[in-house]
Amino acid sequence: METLNFECDIYKYKQPLFDKALSYTRDEDEAADLVQDTFMKAFRFSAKFELGSNVRAWLFTILKNTFLNHYHKVKRKNDLVQQEENLSSAQLVTSATINAGAGKFMMEDIQKALLMLPEDSRYCFCRYFEGYKYHEISDELNIPLGTVKTKIHIARGLLKKMLKNYKDRTAA
Repeated sequence: METLNFECDIYKYKQPLFDKALSYTRDEDEAADLVQDTFMKAFRFSAKFELGSNVRAWLFTILKNTFLNHYHKVKRKNDLVQQEENLSSAQLVTSATINAGAGKFMMEDIQKALLMLPEDSRYCFCRYFEGYKYHEISDELNIPLGTVKTKIHIARGLLKKMLKNYKDRTAA
């Protein structure tokens, strides 16, 4: 008998719960689902409800928490999907869409282009590419800093010309 009264007591709040749910979701179907979830949780946890407490406040708290939990779950899922959709081209270099054979040919062409550079420019460029600073290369080779910068600049320009076909392919 006590359960029957509990059911009757909570159902009289169906419309106010629906109105609040609609203000949260802005969609009638989602609001109806939210109210249904609220009632299901109210029945499931009815033993935890303290008699004499405010049933209305308890139901609205369940409604709000159910909505917030669902909202955060959807937000985490959407954030994950958006991160995967916003991959940069640098991350796509290892994508399955690039053929391993094409990558091998590209590396061979880069090696050939490097070997075609004047030796002093190639050495400076390779050291710079390895992460050395201009002044470190200058100190190592015992040449002026400006000369190192010029050699690296020349190497970059020549490599751009020799590998122009790859630039055009990756830009598309």
